[in-house]
Amino acid sequence: MNSTRSATSLSREVRLASRPVGEPTPENFQLVTTQVPEPGEGQIVVRNTWMSVDPYMRGRMDDAPSYIPPFALGAALDGGAVGEVIASRARSVPVGATVSHFMGWREHAVLDAAAATVADTALAPAPAYLGPLGTTGLTAYAALTRTAPVREGDVVFVSAAAGAVGSVAGQLARQLGASRVIGSAGGPRKTTTLLDAFGFDAAIDHRQGGLPEQLAQAAPDGIDVYLDA
Repeated sequence: MNSTRSATSLSREVRLASRPVGEPTPENFQLVTTQVPEPGEGQIVVRNTWMSVDPYMRGRMDDAPSYIPPFALGAALDGGAVGEVIASRARSVPVGATVSHFMGWREHAVLDAAAATVADTALAPAPAYLGPLGTTGLTAYAALTRTAPVREGDVVFVSAAAGAVGSVAGQLARQLGASRVIGSAGGPRKTTTLLDAFGFDAAIDHRQGGLPEQLAQAAPDGIDVYLDA
């Protein structure tokens, strides 16, 4: 199957020019204009519209062993992205579809259709597939259903609860039957957000100190599940 619409020949991508020491700076990256190859059989061309920049990416900028290979010097970085299919040679993913995939940090990506997931934008807006409906949500869901399963009536404590995974985890814990969900975060603005926006029952400000005392007050009968998000 060959299908195209508004295909492009040029694209820009961000490459890792050098490995940062401490906080990355613009000098560690290079913006390069490249030629977009024609898709092969079973491949698609995606015009990226959203990209997720996540904390784990800093670790990949170091040349060190980890659960995921480091970024290569002189090569485009990668990461979660969502975009529109503008050319397709795959029957399963038509032109015009919105897909999520792992070839971010570039304007256009050519990839196997099997490496992309079609996103239903009638169900949720495209950026949600990089958050609660993407790897962020999957991390929280797997943690609370497989690693430390939440059972009906459990008291759940989530640290780093105002972050991407933690904020989703708190809401999932409620859906999974938790009777009380407690979160910790740094500063009054974040703890207020936990209560007002994310539906936590109690919020602990770890910057105030006295974490054991605060936790004992929020959960006088103890906690059943702890998630360090």
